[in-house]
Amino acid sequence: MSNGTGNSDVRLWGGRFADGPAEALAKLSASVHFDWRLAPYDIAGSRAHARVLTKAGLLTEDELNRMIEGLDALEAAVADGSFTGTIADEDVHTALERGLLERLGPDLGGKLRAGRSRNDQVATLFRMYLRDHARIIGGLVAELQDALVGLAEAHPDVAMPGRTHLQHAQPVLFAHHILAHVQPLARDAERLRQWDARTAVSPYGSGALAGSSLGLDPEAVAEDLGFEGGSVANSIDGTASRDFVAEFAFITAMIGVNLSRIAEEIIIWNTKEFSFVTLHDAFSTGSSIMPQKKNPDIAELARGKAGRLIGNLTGLMATLKALPLAYNRDLQEDKEPVFDACDQLEILLPALTGMMATLTVNRERMEELAPAGFSLATDIAEWLVKQGVPFRVAHEVAGECVKVCEQESIELDELTDEQFAKISPHLTPQVRTVLNVPGALASRDGRGGTAPSAVAVQLAEVKADLVTQHAWATARG
Repeated sequence: MSNGTGNSDVRLWGGRFADGPAEALAKLSASVHFDWRLAPYDIAGSRAHARVLTKAGLLTEDELNRMIEGLDALEAAVADGSFTGTIADEDVHTALERGLLERLGPDLGGKLRAGRSRNDQVATLFRMYLRDHARIIGGLVAELQDALVGLAEAHPDVAMPGRTHLQHAQPVLFAHHILAHVQPLARDAERLRQWDARTAVSPYGSGALAGSSLGLDPEAVAEDLGFEGGSVANSIDGTASRDFVAEFAFITAMIGVNLSRIAEEIIIWNTKEFSFVTLHDAFSTGSSIMPQKKNPDIAELARGKAGRLIGNLTGLMATLKALPLAYNRDLQEDKEPVFDACDQLEILLPALTGMMATLTVNRERMEELAPAGFSLATDIAEWLVKQGVPFRVAHEVAGECVKVCEQESIELDELTDEQFAKISPHLTPQVRTVLNVPGALASRDGRGGTAPSAVAVQLAEVKADLVTQHAWATARG
C-alpha cells in the first residue's frame, strides 16, 4: 500500500495488514470496471470535502487552491481518457486517490481522506449518479409520450375495436386507446420526480457509520453537491440504506413493464390478421430466409428487456434482504443492476419512440372491425335502461340479440324490426339510433370516456403534464 515512499500500490485500507490481498481476493473485490462511471461524481464530492476541511482548519487556503487545481486536472484526465482506473485500484475511489497523489504528492494529496470513508462517499455519489439518470430517463419517457400524443392528435376520429380478454368489447377511439398508454408513463414520470425528492439528501459526512470528530459540516457538503434535502439525519442509515436504489430499480422495472404492454399491442397490430398498423422500414427488420418478412424487432426487444429490468429489481432485493447495519460488502452488488437499468432504458426508449412516431395507422381496417363481434350490445342494454327497463332485464335482452345474430351469422345492426320485436317488445325501431359506432362513441362523454369531447379534454391535460415532465427532466446539469 502507499506509505508516501512512492509505492504505486494505493489502497484505502491495510495499515494493520502485513501482507497484501491474495490475487483471488483482489479479483473478487474489484469493482472499478463498473463503478468507474462514478468518477466525475467522486471528484465533485472531493472538491466539496476539501472545502469543509478548509473551514474546519484542516487545510489552509493555499492547500485548498492547490487541491482544487489537482482535482480539476484529474477530472480533465478522466474526461479525455488519459487517466483510467485499473483492476489493481480495486474501486473508483482508490483509483482517483492514486491519480490525486500522482499530481499533488502524498503530503497534500493524502490530506483529503481525513473525515470521510468509502462508505459515505459511494452512498453519496450513487445518489448523484442516479438522480442525473432519472432525469435522462424521465426526458426520454416524455419524448415517447410526445410521440404517442402525436399519434392521437393525428387520428382524432378513428374508431377501433376496444377489447377485454382480447375479445371484442366496445368500440373506442384510437386516440383514446393510445392515450391509455400515455397515462401509466405519466405515473412513471411522477414516480421518478417523487423518488428524486426522497433521494435528495446527502450521506457525505457520515464517515464509515458514526460521523466524524473533525468538526466538518455535512450540510455545507450537501448544499455544494446540490442535495436540496440537506444531509442525512442518521449517519448509520446514510451509509447502510439502499432503499433509494431498490425504489429506482422498481420504477425502471415498471417503466419496462409499461413499455412491454405497448410493444405487445404493436406486435399484434402489425400481424396480417390485424393489419392495424404498418411499421416504417427504418424501425423494423427482415428475415434471413423469408424475403417477405417485416419484423417488429424493437417491440420484441422491448418485451424482452422488461424481463431483464424485472430481474435487476429482484436480484437487488435479494441482495438487500436481511443485511445487518451498517455497511456490508454485499452492497458492492447494488450498482450493476441499476447501472444496467439506466443503460437499457436509455437505448430502448429512443428506439421505441422512433417506432411509434413513424408507424402508419390503417384507419379503414380499424373502423371495419370497430362494430364487429357484437361490440354494440352494451349500447342496446343501456338504451333499454334509458327507456325505463331494469338493467338486469336489459342485459338479458341484449344477450338474446347477440344469440340471434350468431344463429343468423349477422351483426346487430342487421337485425330486422320484426326480429327486434320478437326478442322483446321494448326493442322498438328507435333502438337503431345507437347501433352505429359514431353514436356509441359520442354517448360516452363523461370524464375519462371515449367520446371525442372527453378525449379532447384528456389530451389537453396530458399535454399540460408533459410540460412539467420536460421542465423537470432538463432542470439539472
